[in-house]
Amino acid sequence: MKNIYKLVTLALLLISSMTYAQQTPASKQEASILITGATLHIGNGEVVQNGAVGFENGKITFVGTATDATSKTYAKTVDATGKHVYPGFIATNASLGLAEIDAVKATRDFDEVGTFLPHIRSIIAYNAESKVVESMRPNGVLLAQTTPRGGTISGTSSVVQLDAWNWEDAAIKIDDGIHLNWPSAYQQGRWWLGEDPAFKPSKNYTKRVGEIADFFDNAKTYLKGGQKEKNLQFGALKGLMDGTQKLYVHAGREKEIVDAVNWAVKTGISKVVIVHGNEAENVTDLLKKHNIPVLVPRPHRLPWAQDDDVLGPFKLAKKLSDKGILVAIEMEGQMERMNTRNLPFYAGTYAAHGLDKEKAVQMITLNAAKILGIDAIVGSLETGKDATLFVSKGDALDMRTNIVEHAFIQGRTLSLETHQTKLHKRYMEKYSKK
Repeated sequence: MKNIYKLVTLALLLISSMTYAQQTPASKQEASILITGATLHIGNGEVVQNGAVGFENGKITFVGTATDATSKTYAKTVDATGKHVYPGFIATNASLGLAEIDAVKATRDFDEVGTFLPHIRSIIAYNAESKVVESMRPNGVLLAQTTPRGGTISGTSSVVQLDAWNWEDAAIKIDDGIHLNWPSAYQQGRWWLGEDPAFKPSKNYTKRVGEIADFFDNAKTYLKGGQKEKNLQFGALKGLMDGTQKLYVHAGREKEIVDAVNWAVKTGISKVVIVHGNEAENVTDLLKKHNIPVLVPRPHRLPWAQDDDVLGPFKLAKKLSDKGILVAIEMEGQMERMNTRNLPFYAGTYAAHGLDKEKAVQMITLNAAKILGIDAIVGSLETGKDATLFVSKGDALDMRTNIVEHAFIQGRTLSLETHQTKLHKRYMEKYSKK
């Protein structure tokens, strides 16, 4: 009976691994590689025509023109003539790996019960086996900031690379920052109950802001004291107070941004990032004064107010960039985990509405890396940095030409096969027979 039970269990495990598991993570780079003949998009705004990039032991060892490269010193050469090489794209404020199927509650692990949850760490809930995660790589999205949702303080995010056995292997930067959902200064009437649908000042705004201030004041008192009784919530704010962590403030409207920034400065939080920032263009002087970057939303959305420019959402990145604000793109929104694979096309949309193309690339490479504090190792094609990059047949910001042929994370050659590519091949074969 025991043997039958073991056989049945083994069969079920085999079926489940064939049906649900993602591609096996790549093994460590063994042979040195030189990619040559390509257009290099460095990630800092520069472009190298007929370029070459070489890497060994997971690190970039050469970036320059193909004529200056010595192919004999590399074990393998990849001819990328007429193609493009980019640093791996970086998705910020994404809940990748924290939910698999939105309609199945058991697969959702991005929101915990409670209001002030700075001690909740997204990294330990990150599912490296997610089929959604593996679908990022064929579009060049190779790293992400996995971020919790819900509450006033959602918890702590971490930065991961998207080809790993488990969260320990995936981690690039653990507990990079804490996410605070700033209260809405305005509320809309419930039209379905016959209320005026216009936005009006929120009656609870001052109260909710006061609750945030009280929580942080109590935490500062706790951290300065003897801490005889352990308080996980207050203790989790230590990194914000000593400057080792960033505070990501999710705020959209002008008043909310101004109030949040002034409160953070008064509280002594030195590293602040505005997330969303729909009306950040109105307060650029304040943001520049305190060196605060902005993670702008996905551009494919409606304007906030009836009198807003209908193309305003598409122009936001350019307006902030022109004012000298460090800008990257964040992913929060409808179907955000699945839509994260469209990150390069969001950048392309911003480029189509005035932003310089290489600045658009920079938003999802070096800018994102700087904001996340990982620019010393990723974000651009520079010697000494991780060989996290990919080769595309064409412009990676254009969905028609973003055809990734090779992708590498820390020099490891990635599989670009996913559940979607398997289905594509299956049904292409089916309909080609008719």
